[in-house]
Amino acid sequence: MFENFPKVRKPLPKAYQEIYESHYLKNREGETAATSVSQKMESWLHKKVAADLKNKSDQSTLEIGAGTLNQLRYENTKPYDIIEPFKALYEESPLLERVRNTYDDIKEIPIDLKYDRITSVATFEHIEDLPYVVAKSSLHLNTGGSLRVAIPNEGTILWTLGWKLTTGLEYKIKYGLDYSVLMNYEHVNNANEIEEVLKYFYKTVKHKVFGLSRGLAFYRFYECKDPDLEKVNEYLK
Repeated sequence: MFENFPKVRKPLPKAYQEIYESHYLKNREGETAATSVSQKMESWLHKKVAADLKNKSDQSTLEIGAGTLNQLRYENTKPYDIIEPFKALYEESPLLERVRNTYDDIKEIPIDLKYDRITSVATFEHIEDLPYVVAKSSLHLNTGGSLRVAIPNEGTILWTLGWKLTTGLEYKIKYGLDYSVLMNYEHVNNANEIEEVLKYFYKTVKHKVFGLSRGLAFYRFYECKDPDLEKVNEYLK
């Protein structure tokens, strides 16, 4: 079913590689005018992921792709573990003291370690072997737990216009480079592919959009429960 996975990235051209890390950090922290606007809009993603924690602070959590730890500005629950291979994003963050365990890869997590919730904000579009990560993560959920995923609406007209007229334009002015090259490198999965993977491995998948519909929105949010362990184990064996 998932014959297109794992995805394979082609190396970035040298000009993009030279500014990659510094641009990525500025982008994630909203340090430029365009990225600041994006950060304000992205607050919808963070709030949707954290919405299940109203009046709760004891929900064990694993965040996939924690980045600069900005999700911790929207929620306060513990214990809190993260997966993030790009250590430069979080190693200087004052929020790191709230994190119990850090992992580079989901394979590093002990199989018997379970969580009440597994979360991800603007990460699943980047993961080359997404079916594996979704299947593997479901084995770390406590009974009744949920996978909460927020993503950009990659592959749709509104999302594309959004970045082209903001971050893309700013990137072109500052560096003289085509931002679509970087976007194609970063976003290996579109929103519909991500939804397909989630619905394959989970029996209950609810969604919300920041917009009018899946086809006309900036962002999507998914709450996934009741993993189909038969499909999960068949895929992982």
